[in-house]
Amino acid sequence: MSWDFFVPVCVGDLVKTGGINQYVVQDVVSPKQLPSHLNSFKAALRSQGPLCILEHFDTGYTVLQHCHKVDMSVKEDTLELLIQVVSGLSVSLPSLLLNASLSAPDRKEQLNAVKMSVFLLCKLTEILESDSYRQSIVTAPSKGSKKGKAAGEGLLQWDSERETVLQALTQLLQLDIRSLWSLSLVEEEFISCVTCCCYKLLENPTISHVKNKPTRDAIIHLLGVQVKKYNHLLGASVKVIQLLQHFEQLSSVCAQAVSVWSTEYGVKAIVGEVMREIGQKSSEELAREGSGVKAFSSFLSELGTLVPDTMIPNISVLLTHLEGESPSLRVAVCEVLGEVLVRVLSGDGLDESGRADRDRFMDTLQEHLHDTHSYVRARVLQVYTRIVNSKALPLNRYSEVMGLAVGRLMDKSINVVKSAIQLLAAFIAHNPYSCKLSSADLKKPLEKETDKLRELRERLQENAPVAVIKASELWAAMEPELLLTVRAELEPTSEGEQQEGEEDEAGEEDDRATAVQIAQFLRINKYRNAVRLCVRAHSLFPESEMFSSLTTLTPETLLDTLALLFKGPDQDTSEIREDLPSTPQKEGAGDGGKEGVEETELKKQEMLLQYLKDTESFALQVERAIAVINTMLYWKTTSVVQEAVQFCVTVCEFSVANSLTGVRKMLPLVWSTDAAIKDAVVQAYRRLYLNPQGDNTRAKAQTLVDSLSELMVDASLGTIQCLEEIVQEFFGGGSSLQSTVVQVLWERFTGKRETSSLHRRAAVLLLGMAARAEREVVLSNLDTLCSVALGEKLTEDLLLARDSVITICNITDHVRQCKGAPFRLPQDNQLFTCLTQAIAEGVVMADPHWQSFMEQAVRLLYFLSESPDQLCSRLLQRCSRLLLDQIAEGGEMLANKDVSQLPGASQDSEEQGEQVPAVSCVSLAQLLSLCGCVAFWQVSHLERSVSTELRRRRGETEEREEKAKVPSRKAKQAANDSSVEEELGLMGASAEDTEAELIRKICETELLAEENLLCSFLPLLVRVCSSPGRYCHPQLTTAACLALSQYMMISPSVCEEHIRLLFTVLERSSLPVVRANAIIGLGDLTVRFPNILEPWTQNLYTRLSDENPAVRQTAVTVLTQLVLKDVLKVKGQVSEVAVLLIDPQTHIASLALNFFNELASKDNAIYNLLPDIISRLSDPERAMNEEDFHTIMKQLFSYITKERQTESLVEKLCQRFRTAKTERQWCDLAVSLSLLSMCERGLKRLQEGWECYSDKLTETGVYQPLLSITAKLRRGAKPQLKVQVEEFEKRLTAVHTRGLENVESPEMEIKLPEEAGSSQNTTHTPLPNKGRGGRPKRGQAKPSVSSCHDDSFMTPKPTRKSSKKAVITFSSDEEEEEEDAVMAESETPKVTTPIARTSRRARLRH
Repeated sequence: MSWDFFVPVCVGDLVKTGGINQYVVQDVVSPKQLPSHLNSFKAALRSQGPLCILEHFDTGYTVLQHCHKVDMSVKEDTLELLIQVVSGLSVSLPSLLLNASLSAPDRKEQLNAVKMSVFLLCKLTEILESDSYRQSIVTAPSKGSKKGKAAGEGLLQWDSERETVLQALTQLLQLDIRSLWSLSLVEEEFISCVTCCCYKLLENPTISHVKNKPTRDAIIHLLGVQVKKYNHLLGASVKVIQLLQHFEQLSSVCAQAVSVWSTEYGVKAIVGEVMREIGQKSSEELAREGSGVKAFSSFLSELGTLVPDTMIPNISVLLTHLEGESPSLRVAVCEVLGEVLVRVLSGDGLDESGRADRDRFMDTLQEHLHDTHSYVRARVLQVYTRIVNSKALPLNRYSEVMGLAVGRLMDKSINVVKSAIQLLAAFIAHNPYSCKLSSADLKKPLEKETDKLRELRERLQENAPVAVIKASELWAAMEPELLLTVRAELEPTSEGEQQEGEEDEAGEEDDRATAVQIAQFLRINKYRNAVRLCVRAHSLFPESEMFSSLTTLTPETLLDTLALLFKGPDQDTSEIREDLPSTPQKEGAGDGGKEGVEETELKKQEMLLQYLKDTESFALQVERAIAVINTMLYWKTTSVVQEAVQFCVTVCEFSVANSLTGVRKMLPLVWSTDAAIKDAVVQAYRRLYLNPQGDNTRAKAQTLVDSLSELMVDASLGTIQCLEEIVQEFFGGGSSLQSTVVQVLWERFTGKRETSSLHRRAAVLLLGMAARAEREVVLSNLDTLCSVALGEKLTEDLLLARDSVITICNITDHVRQCKGAPFRLPQDNQLFTCLTQAIAEGVVMADPHWQSFMEQAVRLLYFLSESPDQLCSRLLQRCSRLLLDQIAEGGEMLANKDVSQLPGASQDSEEQGEQVPAVSCVSLAQLLSLCGCVAFWQVSHLERSVSTELRRRRGETEEREEKAKVPSRKAKQAANDSSVEEELGLMGASAEDTEAELIRKICETELLAEENLLCSFLPLLVRVCSSPGRYCHPQLTTAACLALSQYMMISPSVCEEHIRLLFTVLERSSLPVVRANAIIGLGDLTVRFPNILEPWTQNLYTRLSDENPAVRQTAVTVLTQLVLKDVLKVKGQVSEVAVLLIDPQTHIASLALNFFNELASKDNAIYNLLPDIISRLSDPERAMNEEDFHTIMKQLFSYITKERQTESLVEKLCQRFRTAKTERQWCDLAVSLSLLSMCERGLKRLQEGWECYSDKLTETGVYQPLLSITAKLRRGAKPQLKVQVEEFEKRLTAVHTRGLENVESPEMEIKLPEEAGSSQNTTHTPLPNKGRGGRPKRGQAKPSVSSCHDDSFMTPKPTRKSSKKAVITFSSDEEEEEEDAVMAESETPKVTTPIARTSRRARLRH
């Protein structure tokens, strides 16, 4: 073979004349001739094998040239032939490559065959891929058409062939075909031909789909072979970057490819190359690329999950992007760091370098918890959540990261808050400290272990070994000075000194004692004595070995002898104890074993104490987080509420202190209208309480009852009502535990199992909840309830009796809302006997719980007893007689003739006694409470039970009459169907009106008739309420006031007669509980008789400024209900509710906030009220603090969101500048304007109202708020609007600095209003005095309406004065003029605007 095949850059290059021995295509046939040539190709392939491509290359090339003209079948046949050629080469080449004797022509022949077949196959593959993509675009719109299906067949066939092509190429290229080239240098064009085909296939939009996974894997492996064997590393890294820049959907595919190349093919350098390419991208390049940044971010995140260990060496090149502007890239880098920390740099086996990297990465993540972009903060919190869940967070960082997470709970971004909650939940679920986290429980162990550590340290200090100094060290210190002494002593001295020294040193008995004495002299620094004694010892003991070296007396020998005597023979180990006599022998160092044990115990104790401190710190942070997250349970964002609910469940499972607070707080959410929130709460309670763990059914039931009982202990009434929904669902769901749970509850209630009184009460309440789902749970055991809770021991535990009565109420029709004949028990039932006896005996007892028991008992009598009015009548007579008998037996007589009005009392009692005994006051108060309760439930019984029964009986009668009619009558009715229906409707309405009128007549004439027992107590109630000086007992006054309000519910006439007295009590009573009860009673009366109460509305609003927090709370709660139910008109008095937004009591402020949140849902309600609220709050007489005014207005203006409302309010507030008289009012109006979300139209209205406020701009308090409006408008404004804003700002500034008179129109380039010419004659509003009075106390801002007379209670005098006030008040333009509820002494408020009420018939239905 004399020619070589060179892979061309362009397909058309092969037909051009090339270089020497270069192959050129000679025979390009027409498309019509292709089938015959392909048949020849097939025949040659069968006969010659894959080398036939050398002869038939032109046929394949012709297909490429005419690819748009030939049929798909021709392309498919050609593709099949080329696949066979490549596969044949893969089979035949291995043996040839192993043959070392392969000739050069044969090698060239094989090489040309390889290059030709691969070239044709790759190019044809690219063509088919382009056709496939083009067809997918064309056929996409016609999905169901036949044409689309026909075109789709070709697509489907190519999808199946694509993987075959890739496998054939992979098999060929995996062989060591490099030996076919000279010097094994594969030409770049050949590699590019294959890789370009692969990248072309990757550009398919559907390549990342699951169905294309085999094709995707085949491409990745083919490219992996190129990277590993054919030096495609750099090309692949560049191509990956290009693909990411142009095809965002390929991020996961590219990450998978790089991962496979680095792991399966061992080319780890590719990871570093790609990371460097991304790391070198500048912020400007990333800003231009747009979608490429997202692809880079996704690629890095995906790659971090696949090969985190390979990324560590080059991770520094990515850290530069943490300072860049792209938040998605910052997130990607942080996620890579997280994966590295979780999967590589975790555990205790890290070396010093690994720990340094871990700490550095942790610091980086912590920094970005405060990132400027909320998306980054949220994702970093999620990264930390993964780290904590994987237990990869070092223990010493728990406290710091926990604190940062708690801080993120205050973030403005909802996603950040959700992620912070998830992280905190992960901290608790995977905490390394304890399964129960309670700082209160940890205090005692912490104190105990601290004391133990202190004792250990003290003991070790006492037993500490004395400092041990080696003799050699001490000798080295003294040697210089001792040498001087030795030299001085060896010099000639006088005989007298020598004799003196000899006398002092004489008397030694042996050499050992002398040696000890010498050592002691050295020890106490008596060097001269030691030297003299040593010199003399040689003469005394010449034979002693210790002094034998002194035969020749020189400074050196004398010093050596002294050293031997001081240090001993073994100077390396010799030690001297400071507290023992100096001796040349070695002394023992003592028993060191005991000391070592104590030191080990000390270290263990220190570690234990540190552990307890860390646990306590962690628990405190968790409790701090709980306090914040509990407030999120009522956020408007559903997802945040769901996360908060899950967090509450987690902390409850770990017994964190105060965890039950959140669990109870989320319970009312079972009434949420949001199905997702309601389901989250129900699932939470099921997880906590209704899915108990245990070995058997009995144990599970015990656990369930224990959990629910703990939740009900000290629970509020609202909590119990919410819990009923969940428990009722459990008992109604047919749970396998249901019967066992009921059995356990009865055992607890009856006392078979020893338990506390609180848990007995919880058990009986739970039985009542079960009775809502299944009445027989309680009804079948009614005798047990009576004997246990309502029997002889009833007075010992009235709370248990009360809860038992509540449980029995759950089987009545009123609670279960059953239809059909009413379920009632006869009057002589044991239950009613027990109840009436307990009530009667309790009247003359002073038990604080009797009141609540009595209320529930009377309610049960009316719900369950037949003829409850007769039963209660006998009860009242019995109680009255018992009270009189008690007084008579005590020998103390009543001085007041009022008690004589009790039924059966002696007429002579008026003249007896001077004082009422205290016990009589309590008993009388309890009797009056009973009277009021009976009156209330008697009315309720008539309007609910009796009326319902009348309707039921009428319905049954009509039904019987309808069935008795003759069929012929039915035919006639069919003829006049419409008229009959109307007639029947009228008849039904007439019958209902008749029944309602009957009930009204009974209430009006019979209930308080002279012969009725209730009437006997009304004068007594009035007397007690109207004479507080005489009846000053708090309990008596409270009971009488509440009972009077209940009596007034009976009829309009009673209400009208005593309404003035009740309001006087509301104003004048000194007892907060009386005032609160009066508000509640008046609220009920307002609902029942709205037209009677309407003129007194102002008096109800006055209680919002009461000095007592409980009264204010009651007032705002009652008024909220009345206003939101449209019982009361919303007028300017709502400003009193607005003041409560800054109430020092947080729960009252939250109630006020809830009021306005609900009011904002009504159309334009707050918008209509705002002008009047501003005028009332800025009234100088109120003297409200500026800061408080700003706080209130900021909240109220947040409800103004419509542009039209803003525009209208700007106009109204500008007009009010004209009538405002004080500087403070000007400032308040200006601040109110600045709080509006101003728009272009609002600015126009502001400019139009220039005359209203321009003369007041010299005041800084007016100028600054208006200037802030321009600053807000300038942000993001259009150029035209910006010009207007700047002109307006210049105008404001000019008037403020120079005054309105000095500002000329030409200078400002703004045409002032025409009236500016007469400004010289205009009289401006004079400035008021700046002195202000002190702020009045709460409840004293306005004079009391009844403060005129102290001797008796009368209708309050009016607060209006005949003379006009200096301060002008305003009324809203949208509402009617208000009518003052406070009238003159001689008149009662008249009804001027009747309030529309629902008909009595409609009320009775409900």
